[in-house]
Amino acid sequence: MAQSNHQRRPEPKLLGELPKRLHHNAYVTDDQEKTRRFYEDVLGFPLTAMWIEEVSHGGKSSIMSHAFYGIGDGGALAFFEFADPEIKDATVPKKQSGYVHIALAISEAGQTEIRDRLAAANLRSAVIDHGYCRSLYVEDPNGLTLEFTVDPPHAAEIATYQRETAHKTMQRWKQGDRSPNNALRPHA
Repeated sequence: MAQSNHQRRPEPKLLGELPKRLHHNAYVTDDQEKTRRFYEDVLGFPLTAMWIEEVSHGGKSSIMSHAFYGIGDGGALAFFEFADPEIKDATVPKKQSGYVHIALAISEAGQTEIRDRLAAANLRSAVIDHGYCRSLYVEDPNGLTLEFTVDPPHAAEIATYQRETAHKTMQRWKQGDRSPNNALRPHA
């Protein structure tokens, strides 16, 4: 017997306690110093830890470094570099599209400061107003796209509306309805 589309979706059993914060987002670099210059010298993120460890990769022992750059909530952006050239070549990520990125919330003043720091270092960035946030995008020396987002004053109202409609919108998408629902985004 086929289920009716009008039957109510069962409520998901959500995690009792959500994670507190992002501990770190890990990526691989082929040059820790080049990465440090970008994150610490250009962006102003503090290098908060630098571990050198012996690890096993594919059954082979290797030495690896693991650098952490702090963000405001106590989390970090982290980068691995392997000493073994064979392992380094196998682990350095291939360039991804800008849709594969990490987004960090920041104040308007912080976004302006990052934009100015990038300009002073002759690095390109782009700003996109999504309506629900305004984002500054930049690519780091490893090909990782970073997004620095500023929420609008009514972000809490937007979040409430999205929580209330997200499942319905997902169902609409799954059924082939591709009509946009972002009336907040300015149109060119």
